[in-house]
Amino acid sequence: QVQLVESGGGLVEPGGSLRLSCVVSGFSSDNYAVGWFRQAPGKEREGVSCIGKRGSTTLYADSVKGRFTISRDNAKNTVYLQITSLKPEDTADYYCAAVRTVIFGLCALSSQYDYWGQGTQVTVSS
Repeated sequence: QVQLVESGGGLVEPGGSLRLSCVVSGFSSDNYAVGWFRQAPGKEREGVSCIGKRGSTTLYADSVKGRFTISRDNAKNTVYLQITSLKPEDTADYYCAAVRTVIFGLCALSSQYDYWGQGTQVTVSS
């Protein structure tokens, strides 16, 4: 059974940083792609970043380029999202999602993923 568990969210001041983690179980270590999504209150879910099976391929939404960094440690079955220079508009629930194979150009679409975590909340406020 595939499970994803996010952690690392919290309340942060504007300009601060966070590292979100997504621990994946039920997949062999390098046999899945992962996407990070976020959903702010009253808004649609937005794909922010995704990473390929071995970590060499990544993609970012324009809104987060230069501030978000996705990475993975396959030995730990964990995918990270490092977020810097946080803005109030980054406030959202952040979710990770996994799929065995993804068309990488479409990896920001939630419909591409089979498995989802429960989310972790990020609030950016002074």
